[in-house]
Amino acid sequence: MSKHPTLLQHFRSFAYQNDIRDFDTALEYFAVFGGTGWEVDTAKSVETLMEEKILRNYEPLHQSITRYTHNNPVYHRLLTIIALGTEHEHDAFKKAKIGRDRGEEAIDYLEQKSLLRFDLSVEEAAKESERLSDRLLFRLPFMRFWFAAISPYYQSISAGDYREFKEKWQELKGNFSIVLSNLLIRELVVQRMAAEQTDDPVTTIGSYYDKKTRIELLAVRKSGKMLAGECKYSRKPAEVHMLSALKEKCQKADLDIAEYVLFSKHGFSAELEQMKGADVTLLSHTHLSSLLDHLTKEDLLVYTNRKY
Repeated sequence: MSKHPTLLQHFRSFAYQNDIRDFDTALEYFAVFGGTGWEVDTAKSVETLMEEKILRNYEPLHQSITRYTHNNPVYHRLLTIIALGTEHEHDAFKKAKIGRDRGEEAIDYLEQKSLLRFDLSVEEAAKESERLSDRLLFRLPFMRFWFAAISPYYQSISAGDYREFKEKWQELKGNFSIVLSNLLIRELVVQRMAAEQTDDPVTTIGSYYDKKTRIELLAVRKSGKMLAGECKYSRKPAEVHMLSALKEKCQKADLDIAEYVLFSKHGFSAELEQMKGADVTLLSHTHLSSLLDHLTKEDLLVYTNRKY
């Protein structure tokens, strides 16, 4: 296995290993167990497997993870803050109540140990005063889950009391997989754009952020043309406003956008469907499910960590 397989490679390996072909099911379990190489039985709920594989094995798992963190309270504090959604460096430092020098030293270490990675804005804000500090993401879903839901409650969990953890997980679980879904949508966009325009593939993809504007997806083709996109998970089909709001954001950020991509899990209004064409691509849950097409043994990654 390469040192840093892509998120999609981890996801396809997880789905193949556990014989999961339904995208939503795969994502639900991957958000907790992704990157471990463990087998999961989807006949059991995620919560049941959490107790069997994680909570009851807290001590050996904790010892394994502290080989990377050395029980350093600054590392643990930053990792939990980032796992719970404060993803930009300086915001995390402020919330952790640590100075910039100490914070940057900690982040450099955590990146070196492959716990975190930077997710840089594809384009920088034109005005330096409006630039936002770098975004940080976890490399592996399991580590994000651990520091969001397990590490903060180590005292009660180690004593066999899971009530605090379970209460917190009830708060988190509804939106916990959205970050991963957005990252997988990037992979989908790269694949589709390469298939549709083989001579002008996407060469860079990420997001855009400054102090005033955030655009979930920003990509650059080989030709230099830029593509912007947004994602929507509500139960209603996306309306035209989704496209107009995205265009307004791009204008505000002074980005020269040639194409727009919208992802809506539950589809689009008839009016928005009529607007799709060469410069507007609409993607729904059906398209996202294609990321698990044609799984084979070649997708299986070899993990060397202990199995639970």
